[in-house]
Amino acid sequence: MSQRIPILNVGIDTTSYTEICDRLTTLVQDHKSCYIVAANVHVVMSAYWDETYCQVLANAEIVTPDGMPLVWGLRSLGIGNQQRVYGPDLMLALCDRAARENLPIYLFGATAVTLDKLEQNLRSRFPDLAIAGKHAPPYLDLHNPAFESQLDEDIEFIAQSGAKVLFVALGCPKQELWMSYAQPKLSMVMVGVGAAFDFHSGQVSQAPRWMMAIGLEWLYRFVQEPKRLWQRYLINNPCFLFLFAKQHLQRLLSK
Repeated sequence: MSQRIPILNVGIDTTSYTEICDRLTTLVQDHKSCYIVAANVHVVMSAYWDETYCQVLANAEIVTPDGMPLVWGLRSLGIGNQQRVYGPDLMLALCDRAARENLPIYLFGATAVTLDKLEQNLRSRFPDLAIAGKHAPPYLDLHNPAFESQLDEDIEFIAQSGAKVLFVALGCPKQELWMSYAQPKLSMVMVGVGAAFDFHSGQVSQAPRWMMAIGLEWLYRFVQEPKRLWQRYLINNPCFLFLFAKQHLQRLLSK
């Protein structure tokens, strides 16, 4: 049974791919509207700086330890067998379960080209997977009231598709804010998967598994996109290390 452990001000669930796939079936059967967040250091630090975003994460059905620093953090806090639950791998695991359980999915985010290639690759990998629809929205400023009608139009279109599982790839923090906004309006399970659409469409290469295992995926991605990612990795990562070390020290001193 999973539990939610705080890392800084974000609760991270001690869960696994199998447990989430099993819960997916139950959530769909119960017609529950909810969202799943794959949390890495960027997500946690975004929540540290933004109270509204922190509350969005607190309201999530599941918050997985997507990044290795969070896995190591959970292990240091007593969850010795915790494994990584990585967003792109979780998407594939959920697609496999959806194909076997006949649960139609919907793909929302990225670009039209990426979605076409992604759909082709998913159909090849999971022949029984039902893809109810896909949509690449234009740039969304969720804080601009002028976009609210467009948001509601997209949500209504998704609701009418018959999908039971919605994969959202808008990037952090936009995808989590979007799912929080959509939750009262959609009776389905939403999963924020970040760069998974780019990876599984073949548009962007993933870091080698050995780099992921030792926590160096961030370096691989930084080298690929330094202008976009420099602040995320060169500011957020050191801040996280300092703040978590402080949390861990306080925990040890309180024993």
